[in-house]
Amino acid sequence: MKFGLTGRAGAPTILLSAGLGGAGAFWAPQLAALEERFQVLSFDHRGTGANREALPEPYSIAHMADDAVAVMDAAGVTRAHVMGHALGGLVGLEMARRAPARVERLVLVNAWAKADRHSERCFDIRIGILHAQGPAAYVAAQPIFLHTAPYLSAHGEKIDAEIAHGTTHFQGADTILKRIGALRAFDARDDLPAITHRSLVVAALDDLLVPYTASEALAAGLPDAELWLMPMGGHACCVEHPASFNARVLEFLAA
Repeated sequence: MKFGLTGRAGAPTILLSAGLGGAGAFWAPQLAALEERFQVLSFDHRGTGANREALPEPYSIAHMADDAVAVMDAAGVTRAHVMGHALGGLVGLEMARRAPARVERLVLVNAWAKADRHSERCFDIRIGILHAQGPAAYVAAQPIFLHTAPYLSAHGEKIDAEIAHGTTHFQGADTILKRIGALRAFDARDDLPAITHRSLVVAALDDLLVPYTASEALAAGLPDAELWLMPMGGHACCVEHPASFNARVLEFLAA
């Protein structure tokens, strides 16, 4: 798989795992801050972006975790902090379950141990849009679940450009459905007590897609977790408020 390795050579490594879209570019607002102190390992998930290919059937979060470990191997990285957003946070949890020695600390952003009923309803709506109206409508609706209304209002041209790019480079209905199926099937609740890695669980109180209560439950189930509730920022809080987000993550990783 293709990947990027940037930042300070020889410094500790942080692996970035994106959410449902799978694009390593999601973390662009974090790169400059992270690269000052870390070696940063980023990649597009299998089936998306530069690593687009057909996914196996069945497909699971375990496949994604194995891919992340394989990327570490290819980059010559033995152990890394793992920061994941939503589905990417599930990948981090699965890495901690399957290959605990490869994971240093976890940063889990708007993630969960088991998908919430409200999130399930949101995914049903998105799948319905995809089936009824096609990829262009699916991509156009995505920012509504990702961002807050004030952010969408203030960044109209940026959102239009992202929708156009996402439509042109859509990962394919089969891929997106398999990735949604994987995150819906994921359930780490019983294994949380055994995930002893120091963790920062981040959630935005106004996340439309994933209720912050899912992060509260996740943090409560992990033995060594800090919960940070951001007052605003939506599902993409790390994009909407990068300065405060980056500062808090760097503080956690340096502590």
